[in-house]
Amino acid sequence: MEPKTRGREVIPKFHYAWVIALTGMAVLFSCLGLGRFALGMLLPSMGTSLNLNYSQMGLIGTGNFVGYMISVVLAGMIARSMGARKTIFLGLILVGGSMVWISRATGYMEILVLYLATGIGSGLANVPLMGLVSHWFLKSNRGRAAGTMLSGNGIAIVFTGIFIPWINALMGKEGWRTGWLIFGIISIFIAAMAGLFLRNDPREKGLAPLGETGRDPLPLNPDSGKEKERHRWTMVHLGCIYSLFGATYVVYATFIVTAMVKEMGFGENTAGNFWAVVGALSIFSGPLFGGLSDKLGRRAGIMIVYGLFTLSYILVAADLPQGFLYASIGIFGLAVWSIPTIMSAAVGDYAGPEQAVKAFGFITLFFGAGQITGPAVAGILADLTGTFSTAFWLCAVLTGSALVMAYFLRPPSDSNT
Repeated sequence: MEPKTRGREVIPKFHYAWVIALTGMAVLFSCLGLGRFALGMLLPSMGTSLNLNYSQMGLIGTGNFVGYMISVVLAGMIARSMGARKTIFLGLILVGGSMVWISRATGYMEILVLYLATGIGSGLANVPLMGLVSHWFLKSNRGRAAGTMLSGNGIAIVFTGIFIPWINALMGKEGWRTGWLIFGIISIFIAAMAGLFLRNDPREKGLAPLGETGRDPLPLNPDSGKEKERHRWTMVHLGCIYSLFGATYVVYATFIVTAMVKEMGFGENTAGNFWAVVGALSIFSGPLFGGLSDKLGRRAGIMIVYGLFTLSYILVAADLPQGFLYASIGIFGLAVWSIPTIMSAAVGDYAGPEQAVKAFGFITLFFGAGQITGPAVAGILADLTGTFSTAFWLCAVLTGSALVMAYFLRPPSDSNT
């Protein structure tokens, strides 16, 4: 198969960029899919085994997000010093090791500290990985590539939705320990895989980034002071929109299974099957909405997705027949990874490849602040009211606000998106 050429750089028909994307899928399967989203399936049995209340369950999730936020501050500096590949490897080792230790934990505080460490590892793996998208893919393919990576989260949700009820049925009330142990071992294996296949830049393979030339807008960080100021405010605008995703999706992801089991009368196996459906649908979420944002623009993509989230939260919050709950789960699953996908593509559009890790780290601080707030507030509201309905109504209000905020997002320079 003869490769194409562009100048001195080789552009093969199968580009190594897709190896990066597929390896990134495995990385996200571990650092976010297992490291974060498995918690919702494990919480009911962990709560029973360790006598945790709703507030403590929420604070365990918050501890993870505090760790994630700490690593976001450090990830850019570490990646500049060590390179993205080594930083991702280090992050996954921390994720895997901490999960192995969680499997041996005996109390709330011990789990809180260890799960904070899992969050640190997740950020060290995720932030540099999202920066690699802008190095390896031009704008015409950037959304689809980021979406391919994010589908790793959905695969992990399918896996945990099936695996956790099975292991709990097999091992009894302490089955959650075996779950964490196996997740840790898997993550360490994926760390080795990432170290083997990831590369920091296409030039290491003698390649150019994949995509159509002449379609990338100029980044919004030229030398003029006026443009720098506009660039900073655009990043803050993106960050505020991203924070409302962080504050809302995590409430659903953390507590929907608990709400179904504790409030709606579903068995753990049935709730797990629904969670697996979320994961199966979410596999298509990133590629679908990432590709849509490549065509319609990032702003339009964000607005469409927040409209879907708002509908999903209303359907689960309202006292409606059971069929509306199924619709809520389906909509949430289809949309869930769309915002991170579009945001990782957007920072490349606005900031350019060289600044993408820094820019993604910056907006992720806002995202992290939302994640820290969401589970804690939802857990407290559930303890006060005896139901998660109030928290889901609050989520709907916040995502509706994000839709309005996205309408005022300015496009990248020299771009019609």
